[in-house]
Amino acid sequence: MIRVAILGSTGSIGRSALEVIARHPDRFRVVALAANRSAEELGAQVQRFSPERAVLCHDGVSLPTSGGGTAWSSGRSALLDVAEAPDVDVVVNALVGAVGLEPTLRALLAGHRLALANKESLVAGGRLVTDAAKRGGGEIVPIDSEHSAILQCLAGYPASSVQRVVLTASGGPFRGRSRDELWRVGPEEALRHPTWDMGAKITIDSSTLANKALEVIEAHYLYGLGYDQIDAVVHPQSVIHSFVEFVDGSVLAQLGFPTMELPILYALSHPERVVDATLQTYDPVRASPLTFEPIDHAAFPLFGLGAEAGRRGGRAPVVYNAGNEVAVQAFLEGRIRFPEMADVVNEAMEQVGSGDVRSVEDVLSADADARRVAAVSVQRLAAAVGAGS
Repeated sequence: MIRVAILGSTGSIGRSALEVIARHPDRFRVVALAANRSAEELGAQVQRFSPERAVLCHDGVSLPTSGGGTAWSSGRSALLDVAEAPDVDVVVNALVGAVGLEPTLRALLAGHRLALANKESLVAGGRLVTDAAKRGGGEIVPIDSEHSAILQCLAGYPASSVQRVVLTASGGPFRGRSRDELWRVGPEEALRHPTWDMGAKITIDSSTLANKALEVIEAHYLYGLGYDQIDAVVHPQSVIHSFVEFVDGSVLAQLGFPTMELPILYALSHPERVVDATLQTYDPVRASPLTFEPIDHAAFPLFGLGAEAGRRGGRAPVVYNAGNEVAVQAFLEGRIRFPEMADVVNEAMEQVGSGDVRSVEDVLSADADARRVAAVSVQRLAAAVGAGS
């Protein structure tokens, strides 16, 4: 019986993970659930799965009455306690944003398997994360469909056998639109993803291709690859999740209909394959045709900015990630327009100084600096939008 803690259990990945676990009660048991502030939804999950612990990360939310064998607590320290608890085998980190970094480090230092859906952990603290895994003996198994695909294609091959990897991007809801056309799109349209059902932040990142830039940085740390070995293409059908090209010219790809439940199940059971009759069988005729396109860098500059941040290293990925979080929130609130998200991130990258990242404090410092610059940029752009309306 594999004991699972889910951080971010009320988000889209967390809910999917619980559905996977519910179908395999003979293999997995939920021992802890954590959410930010969705007390009512978390309470319903507690009633269904009866974990030993439930945590609300936000101190300002009232806790439900303890009972039924579940101990309730709140605050950041309670979240970190769950991440490193000795009675946990797998920690699913489905938190959104840079807040996921410290739980990632605690889980790996405790020697746990980390089923990682929190892109920002590796982006903001890549070297810290890989060092924590080495020091604590923890294991990172990615939940992202693209990185799960790479892991499955590698199947034990060393990094030295890999020529390159190719990540696939759906292109989001605005595939094929020009930069000029994107000035007129709003949050509601950006949230209508053509193939995936995700949370708001990740869906907006998909629409700008920032998510693919984050995945490029992740691939660098997960698989020990240089940035010149990591490519990306647009694949609208979202059936091929990634390619791996080996030094002899052979290319392997992992295919499947777009569902996050498959990479979640694999992350929980890796390297074992678990039978799950509810997951859709791949039909090559129904899935055809499979097409590919280059990324339009002029329309979606956040991809290039993120790849450049990865190449710069040090504080740059932290700044990119923090600036993007601020920009996405401002766009969702209607304060800035779609193309201006890239302007906000670019300004943060230009104004925040460089430097190494050797500790969580370094990450937090760079993150705070980037958010300050990005907030000023948003305020200026929002004022211009208001003046022109």
